[in-house]
Amino acid sequence: MSGSAALDLAGTLKWRRTEPEELLAGPADLERWLDASTDLPGDVSVTRNAFRQAISLREAVYQLATDRLAERGFDRRALDAVNDLARDAGLTVQLSDTGIRRTGNIDAVLAELARDAVTVLADREAHMKECGHPACTRIYLDHSRGARRTWCGMDECGNRVKAAAYRARKRRTDAAAAS
Repeated sequence: MSGSAALDLAGTLKWRRTEPEELLAGPADLERWLDASTDLPGDVSVTRNAFRQAISLREAVYQLATDRLAERGFDRRALDAVNDLARDAGLTVQLSDTGIRRTGNIDAVLAELARDAVTVLADREAHMKECGHPACTRIYLDHSRGARRTWCGMDECGNRVKAAAYRARKRRTDAAAAS
């Protein structure tokens, strides 16, 4: 998705500038999101308090990412929120026959997400971008050749933008043919 678990978390509130769509309405939604994540352990219980912490982390990561994109200094409150969580004990990592196995409770998951945010936001060489769809506020790392990626993903935004451009060209062509 975005190339970073922390940026994926920030993307769970979609369309922030127009019609916000909340993907994490409660602890059960966060548990499902964690289960679907490939970099984080599934089967993690999320308390109401941990859910509030996750939402605070999400908003802090988004603030810091937008600060970086705007090339301004980091918001101090957001920076403190991420750094405070990043100091906590993280996930346990083990090697198995199937690869890496990560385990830990929700506190360890939040610490890991905060550490991921620190790593991503500190990397000035990373090509961090906001989606090119005018209404989309998803932030991602562009790992494409020449850093030419425009959208957070083709399925949702890229296809919408391309289809809208096609329809606009078709209308202009049809209007020109009619006159």
